[in-house]
Amino acid sequence: MKNHNFPACEETRNCDKAPTKRRGNDKPTLPRKARLPINRCNLPAVIIGSLTYQQHPAPLLIDGVAELHADLWRRLDAAPPERHPEVFRDYMTVYFRFARPEDSGFSGRGKARVRANYERIIRGWSFDSDSREGAVLKGWVESRFGLVPRYHGQPLRDPAGEAYLRYQEQRARGVYGTNSLEAQLDLVYAYTQRELALRHPGAHHVTLYRGVNRVGDYEVLKWGEGGLRTILLNNLSSFTSSRDRAGEFGDYILTAEIPLTKIFFLCGLFPGVLQGEDEFLVIGGVASVTLATL
Repeated sequence: MKNHNFPACEETRNCDKAPTKRRGNDKPTLPRKARLPINRCNLPAVIIGSLTYQQHPAPLLIDGVAELHADLWRRLDAAPPERHPEVFRDYMTVYFRFARPEDSGFSGRGKARVRANYERIIRGWSFDSDSREGAVLKGWVESRFGLVPRYHGQPLRDPAGEAYLRYQEQRARGVYGTNSLEAQLDLVYAYTQRELALRHPGAHHVTLYRGVNRVGDYEVLKWGEGGLRTILLNNLSSFTSSRDRAGEFGDYILTAEIPLTKIFFLCGLFPGVLQGEDEFLVIGGVASVTLATL
């Protein structure tokens, strides 16, 4: 994957301005309430969540992951591509002691929680993205990239409100008693990025689709011609590479050019975790999309 010199962006200069519903050529910024001042990767949230980043993506590196798990990358380099999913799964099983949880300090109580590994969390998301598992994944994005969730069962606008507190409670309950669950998710993202770079050298974007019913649930920051909209996506959302598949989930279809660096999970890279090959879990922020009816 090619590196870019990331341009100085308008979102950085005007990051504290509140977004407004507007037309014209001025770019909307990432709302202040949609980001944290700190995160755990190499770019700040105000850039990661910007429209400029969607247009000119740069690699996102979570702190310490490459260094701590150098042995995994060596193992992947030595294996043929078709064996990479097996190498990854074996490494996760051994490193996080999935088969021997007592080696990680498991005392015998809370057996169900110790089994809450990355695969179960992603499967839980597939059933209900507003579940406890969904809160864990949205919380991981919030922690690592500094992008605050905007929806979890209902809009999250007030950090002191009941909806946000309910999300925080579900997130805490989801990671409590687990074996470094968020560190497991770090590796899911890093592995996904490595495989995408290997399989699609030189590529920076992929066209993805999302079916929606309630268009009014989305925060529209700018209206354009011909169905073009600039919206604020939730900090993690499901997309698909199949327009027909997206049409099964709503009367409207959002089409977006998604940076490969914003793909957290892709079914095809993790055989057996989810059914199908065309589902993507996409990290959010401000995005230019096209809205169309079926």
